[in-house]
Amino acid sequence: MSMAGVSANRLELLQIANAVAREKLIDPMIVLHAMQDAIQKAAKSRYGPENDIRCEIDPKTGETKLIRVLTVVEDVENESTQIPLEVARKTDPEADIGTELIEHLPPLDFGRVAAQNAKQVIVQKVREAERDQQFDEYKDRIGEIVNGTVKRVEYGNVIVDLGRAEAIIRRDETIPRENFRYGDRVRAYIYDVRREQRGPQIFLSRARPEFMSKLFASEVPEIYDGIVQIKSVARDPGSRAKIAVISKDTSIDPVGACVGMRGSRVQAVVNELQGEKVDIIQYREEPAEFIVNALAPAEVSKVVLDEDENKIEVVVPESQLSLAIGRRGQNVRLASQLTGWAIDIMTEAEESERRQKEFYERSAMFMEQLDVDEVIGQLLATEGFASIEEVAFVDLSEIAQIEGFDDDTATEIQERARDFLNRQEAEREAERRELGVADELTELEGVNSAMLVAFGRGGIKTMEDLADCATDELVGWVERKKEKGVDPVRHAGILDGIEISRADAEDLIMSARVAAGWISAEDLAPPEEPEEATESDETEEAPAAESGEGSSPDSAS
Repeated sequence: MSMAGVSANRLELLQIANAVAREKLIDPMIVLHAMQDAIQKAAKSRYGPENDIRCEIDPKTGETKLIRVLTVVEDVENESTQIPLEVARKTDPEADIGTELIEHLPPLDFGRVAAQNAKQVIVQKVREAERDQQFDEYKDRIGEIVNGTVKRVEYGNVIVDLGRAEAIIRRDETIPRENFRYGDRVRAYIYDVRREQRGPQIFLSRARPEFMSKLFASEVPEIYDGIVQIKSVARDPGSRAKIAVISKDTSIDPVGACVGMRGSRVQAVVNELQGEKVDIIQYREEPAEFIVNALAPAEVSKVVLDEDENKIEVVVPESQLSLAIGRRGQNVRLASQLTGWAIDIMTEAEESERRQKEFYERSAMFMEQLDVDEVIGQLLATEGFASIEEVAFVDLSEIAQIEGFDDDTATEIQERARDFLNRQEAEREAERRELGVADELTELEGVNSAMLVAFGRGGIKTMEDLADCATDELVGWVERKKEKGVDPVRHAGILDGIEISRADAEDLIMSARVAAGWISAEDLAPPEEPEEATESDETEEAPAAESGEGSSPDSAS
């Protein structure tokens, strides 16, 4: 804004305001208000900053008014902005306490310094308005794909000109081995827009799974229309990806729709992602079926689900093992991310060997604890009994129907199992007392005799001791080494060998803290959810899955 712009005649003032507003895509009134502030500042520096001087520009005619305001008061504290009632009544007989008297000032002739200051005020206000405009425009576009031009590359971070704003693709959000030069066209996904000191920061990504989802939506009309739905995506940016799709219309094949005629649709996505190979997988509600699909191209011969641990054991033929695991564990890692299940892969030979070992261990346990011969021990193990508790408390008919058994044999076996458990309980109770574990701990809900003995051996003797524990102390923790190639180290917990989940261990400690009087039961109550919250507001997050190699990839989005 030049000096001429500030001391311009009426029409020129409006023309300048409109031209600046058009160029910066902001409201002309914002520019006019900036001009008012600039003239006001110049007038204050002329007449003294202690005065209350205001400037008004008529948006229709461009006429500029400069006024000085004095407030009517009883006792004057500041002569520059206040006037006593009796003096005010001389100029305005109707003046009262609180009335503002207006005194018109002559138009200002700006000096060079005043004009420069006015220019700075206007430029600052216009820049702020421009930033607000950019933020408002892009904050609602999170989740969209945008096109831009590379402006510069700083330390691997790519600055992209979007035309109306500037955005950044951070180094870790780019596809590995991807080089950008000044002037290159680039497509990316907006994942965050933040208001910062230097203006709105627009963060873009080419490595996130959502970018691939959006690319498929732009290439596949069925996804855009909602007929085919993307359930989850797992990516190893620049190398390989898996995408799970499902169709709402049974007549449309979701995988075929995404592949396109002669692979044209998937090829368009692959080209955009620098040749990243994409496996398109049919989603299934049944976890076992879905996981078998996700491990493609490997063939699976058997799966064993453990829903409590969110883990699955997958058995593959020897010839398929390396294919199922993939190079550097990539295939199983991506399948794990895609499905949200921890996948453990083993060959048929390994599984057979493990089952054999398990069978002999269980048979030996029954022989020892029930004082029976090898044949009976093996029969119980073959029927699927895994513990003495199961034998002791299962329905009698389940034991009696085993081939070669009758009701008398079943009754005898069950009685021996119960006798063993009673003896074991008595021994544990004696050991608990010997270790000095307080009786108060036996009253805690969820605590059994095996835990009490473990507490005693671990130095937990009183309610205070248990209340003072951390969850890691009870169930153990995994220490991941920073050095590459060094396996994580697992530290044992006090309750190792006893089946207890992390959440249950946490509840146990909290119950102890309530019993010890450290906290009240009300503190444990979950916060009440607002009534207006509906199911559609909640976004489901796939649980983090751990692959068979011990790495823990993030869940697919």
